[in-house]
Amino acid sequence: MPPRRRLALPLLTAVLLTASLAGCGGSDRPAAVATGDVPTMPETTASPIEEIPGQPTAAATALPVTFAPGRATPSNRGSGSPRPALTPPAALAGQEWTRLPTSRAVVALTFDGGGNDAGVASILATLAQQHVPATFFLTGRWAQVYPAEARRIAAAHAVGNHTQTHPHLTGLSDAAVAAEVTDAEQTLQAATGRTPRPLFRFPYGDSDQRVLDDLHRLGYGGIRWTIDTLGWQGRGAGQSADTVVARAVGAATAGEIVLMHVGSAQDGSTLDADALPRVIADLRAAGYSFATVAEFTG
Repeated sequence: MPPRRRLALPLLTAVLLTASLAGCGGSDRPAAVATGDVPTMPETTASPIEEIPGQPTAAATALPVTFAPGRATPSNRGSGSPRPALTPPAALAGQEWTRLPTSRAVVALTFDGGGNDAGVASILATLAQQHVPATFFLTGRWAQVYPAEARRIAAAHAVGNHTQTHPHLTGLSDAAVAAEVTDAEQTLQAATGRTPRPLFRFPYGDSDQRVLDDLHRLGYGGIRWTIDTLGWQGRGAGQSADTVVARAVGAATAGEIVLMHVGSAQDGSTLDADALPRVIADLRAAGYSFATVAEFTG
């Protein structure tokens, strides 16, 4: 193998660690709940860490992406025939969900995958041992680098679309937004054998009505969260397994959507994975059961 090719994997791994460690804990603005039997409730979020100083940037070390024949490539996105408009389930029309549309004491545990896979084995083991379903939002790039883990996740849990390369979608054209979503859909379906439609989560929580309308035309609805555990910040930012449990359980409410991550923080800690057994136990003790987001999409 030529020397240049041998350098690719370390560089690509560095990008994964920087591109989405904070993943989706982004926007601090409130978001409305879709129509249902719950009132609008503001989310609790914090600004994510988007890059590690001194590490290669995504632009410098982008992962190779395999595109199907006739699909848009990085150089020709938006130049092909437009994809026919689809329609998301009626329950997902309108604003992004910050809670499940239910008055039952049920919680949706959701995990974003866009960085590394450091917490996957522990998370899946805990969910299996406790017989708890969950929803995973994976980027296409993550599934390309960790195809075995993507298959394991999809074999037991619901999978949603988290874009192909985890960009800020509000800064992209409509054509580029569509390419990010459809490229990820194709990649995830190839990796898992299942379509991620209609579940979508915006990278960094960065959305507006324009890109939400773009999603709806592609057959997706936006899924935000009720509470971000902030486990992605790591111990260096003052977080711990205790703070993760406190945030997840302290925000418990009918239809709560909990945001967690499958990867490690910049300091190597996997606080969401470490705290998960206690999160489940404490929520159950408070009278809550668990469901996937897909169960409420109709």
